[in-house]
Amino acid sequence: MSYPSYKSSLVRDATSNQLLEYAREKGEEEKESITTSAGNPVGEKDASLTVGYSGPVLLQDWVLIDILSHFSRERIPERVVHAKGAGAFGYFEVTHDITQYTAAKVFSEIGKKTPIACRFSQVAGEMGYPDTVRDVRGFALKFYTEDGIWDLVGNNFPVFFVKDSILFPDFIHTVKRNPKTHIRPDYDMFWDFISLRAESTHTMLMMFSDRGIPNSYRHQHGYGVNTFAFVNAAGEFNYVKFHWMSNQGIANLGSAEAERVAGNDPEYLIRDLYNNIENGNYPSWSFYIQIMTPEQAAKNPYDPFDDTKVWLHADYPLIPVGRLVLNKNPKSYFAEVEQIAFDVAHLIPGIEPSPDRMVQGRLFNYGDTHRYRIGVNVTQLPVNSPFKVANYSRDGRHTIQSQGGAPVYHPNSFRGPEDDRRARALAPVLPLHGDVKRIDSGGDDNFTQPGLLYRRVMNEGEKQRLADNIVSWLARANTVIQERTITNILNKVDEDLGRRVREGINNSQPHATVDL
Repeated sequence: MSYPSYKSSLVRDATSNQLLEYAREKGEEEKESITTSAGNPVGEKDASLTVGYSGPVLLQDWVLIDILSHFSRERIPERVVHAKGAGAFGYFEVTHDITQYTAAKVFSEIGKKTPIACRFSQVAGEMGYPDTVRDVRGFALKFYTEDGIWDLVGNNFPVFFVKDSILFPDFIHTVKRNPKTHIRPDYDMFWDFISLRAESTHTMLMMFSDRGIPNSYRHQHGYGVNTFAFVNAAGEFNYVKFHWMSNQGIANLGSAEAERVAGNDPEYLIRDLYNNIENGNYPSWSFYIQIMTPEQAAKNPYDPFDDTKVWLHADYPLIPVGRLVLNKNPKSYFAEVEQIAFDVAHLIPGIEPSPDRMVQGRLFNYGDTHRYRIGVNVTQLPVNSPFKVANYSRDGRHTIQSQGGAPVYHPNSFRGPEDDRRARALAPVLPLHGDVKRIDSGGDDNFTQPGLLYRRVMNEGEKQRLADNIVSWLARANTVIQERTITNILNKVDEDLGRRVREGINNSQPHATVDL
């Protein structure tokens, strides 16, 4: 059977033609027989086994049971955050030598290519949420290295709302649905948190700036946000931040256009990424690092492990490393994107954690999330699997690789795997000191960097759009929270911003005064 190009008044893109492309690839070959999940041939797919035409369905219809029981289990729990996203595959290529900073094999020589997987996402919305809602975007990378999986999990902003992982669930709750009304966003919840935790100011400004709604995943930068550490072959230790800059440039949607697109094409960003890769327009990003020595960290005027602050480029310039290229779409969205699992604890020799409080929490939280969603053997799924695993963990739900008859205990006398000398040599010795107690660091300087962003980075048009975007949300909060946000947050960024927002709210539709 041939598949001609039918005339149509509608332009069909690569996503629309996916099934036609599949049929063309199959060509004239004989159709495959339908089977059950066990591979048993099915003689009649379109009818249940019944007693006569109007009789009941029989329990012995094992084909029906196979179909329905699988259907009931097709979905797994969606991610609590970053639920909706798009994925693609490609490679990372080293273009500059950084072996003076790290012995990680992924950076070992210029020209080296490492396979990667990438997932873009929204933070707050559920699986069915429109792509063009104002939100932070996730930008996660999985490197398939010879030393195992390295997961580099980032966002499209270089900072985050909170600096201590104990507050992460609280902030996320404010951008989720109100548990009683089931409405999202709840403007009182969001602005109440923002106005009470000034550390969130920097990221809040970025979310309400032009970059709060990217025009495509291809036209956004990525940032590791967290601080990590590098160890080189000599055992020398430095702190590092990761950046990947779009070679397509930055492009964003205005609020009105984003609203229109959300109604016409809720899958706008996913469609754009798929079509461009399918058409050979492969997106790429230049990969950079910033380096801070331990001595610099000790003298730095602000906490270098604070996720709500950037390392100023004037003090810690970007160092070029390589480039990321995405050149392949997933073959199965569920298998390769919904089941892909990024874990901050997946680190390779030469890359270490830092005292970053968010990193410390994420080292546990990410892996725990995937063990809940997918199972204890999540890393055995092909999209998450390293090239080789040798350890003493066995069994559990959905075991795919059992490592044969290798010993299951350590130490042993039967040639089981031993400690890796190279990994041991690259594990730094870190002196620690201090009293063990809970220290709330939320009162640190939270306004210098947001003020610089507003006054020195944004032009007049960007400032006004920022104010307008804030008004569109803040005007819906109660008046007590409005006043607190303007007085305690926006005026401290810059009085001009507070004035613009106050005027914008006063000129908007009136809202009832509410006492708290």
